[in-house]
Amino acid sequence: MTFVLGLTGSIGMGKSTTSHLFRERGVPVYDADATVHELYRGKAAPLVESAFPGSVVDGVVDRKRLSAKVLGSSEAMKHLEAIIHPLVREAERAFLRDAIARSIPLVVLDIPLLIETGGEDRVDAIILVSTDYSVQKARVLARPGMTDDYFKAILARQIPDAEKRKRAHLIIDTSYGVPDAGRQVDAAIRTFTGRNGHAAMIAVKGNA
Repeated sequence: MTFVLGLTGSIGMGKSTTSHLFRERGVPVYDADATVHELYRGKAAPLVESAFPGSVVDGVVDRKRLSAKVLGSSEAMKHLEAIIHPLVREAERAFLRDAIARSIPLVVLDIPLLIETGGEDRVDAIILVSTDYSVQKARVLARPGMTDDYFKAILARQIPDAEKRKRAHLIIDTSYGVPDAGRQVDAAIRTFTGRNGHAAMIAVKGNA
């Protein structure tokens, strides 16, 4: 049975790079962020515009405009999540149905807010991507348009890394570069491939 790994980690921890390392090694990865981008270009755009007028430009959700409307407002964020999450979950189920149909032994769900959104029951094990705070902050602030205040606002929405470490089954430390992270990914694949998972079948039956 397909074993489902939940890959998560706060902004700037190296999760996207780690996700790519799994793909390079032939492990199918469902990317929740990429799904949201697709939805923002498609069926979610009119729904978001109706809820947050002025957030869509030329039929596509402008993420900066949308962020300005929801960041710092728990009510607005909950409203947005109520629109987006059901659509994202259906795409996730389709990914898992395909994995089961093809008898794929190991897949990854790349979900940044896996723990924050109560998604632990949707996976068989959690891999947390992490690094030191100083490294995380330097990476994030190097991004175009990023400010210290915006970085803090993002972190305020996320469970602290120390707490996530307690809830993860495995931690991949990206502090020492991509080759080292790759060796950790190789070890994770050896550890979990062949294990009998249950989360995928529960998900496709609509119970998770």
